[in-house]
Amino acid sequence: MERKGRVEGKVALVTGVAKTDSIGFATASVLAREGAMLALVDISEKVHECAELLRAEGATVSSHTADLIQMAQVEAAVAEILTCYGRIDVLVNNAGMVIFGQEEDFTAFQDLSEASWDFGIAINLKTQFNVTRCVVPGMIERGYGRIVNVSSVTGPVVANPEEAAYCAAKAGVLGMTRGLALDVAKHGVTVNAVGPGWIATGSQAEGEDVGGLNTPLGRSARPEEVATVIGFLASDDASYMTGQLVVVDGGNTIQEYKGPSELYY
Repeated sequence: MERKGRVEGKVALVTGVAKTDSIGFATASVLAREGAMLALVDISEKVHECAELLRAEGATVSSHTADLIQMAQVEAAVAEILTCYGRIDVLVNNAGMVIFGQEEDFTAFQDLSEASWDFGIAINLKTQFNVTRCVVPGMIERGYGRIVNVSSVTGPVVANPEEAAYCAAKAGVLGMTRGLALDVAKHGVTVNAVGPGWIATGSQAEGEDVGGLNTPLGRSARPEEVATVIGFLASDDASYMTGQLVVVDGGNTIQEYKGPSELYY
């Protein structure tokens, strides 16, 4: 019997795909290998280069630029995708943290400006609301959908200093995931979130790399290891899961001691 991919023939929209060493690109690659037709969206023109790479590997891919903070631009991008494919079956809300080419803002809460707070909430939470709000009515109408939101362990489970806005936004992603899951469950749509820990992307800082070395598994995750979990949640193999946070952190958040292992275990 010929094996079909887990998302064979599905149309999958993935946001935040501008770097090849990212969770977004790894997710697009996994979904393509599993048989999906892809629509990639990012604020950066680099999304078109990522699409070309996937196309060269045999994937069916369209690419679109949009500032996901701006609802009008999201509506235009979704309309383009619907013109290309006629529907969206899978949505992976991966975009967030920073805009391509910018540095993340690390500021203690007591020094955080209103503008920085608003931007942190907008880029990490409002972007996911905007895209989901444009996509989910079509899923409800067709009686099928898989939504996977990229949250984090930072916010829902743990926190880091000077990242209050990021923590609040990523916790908000989980709250939105659970609320939406209840709203759409009867319409054949599931909504889940992944909570990555330390991930060895191209933008990983030195301190984050050291953090990964002190997880129980002794390393940061590869983007593909998060993407594989996203691929599962986007498929019918996860048909009875909804409103869940799946943590992918090498066991980091279950350990109390987080120093060098030779000093304790």
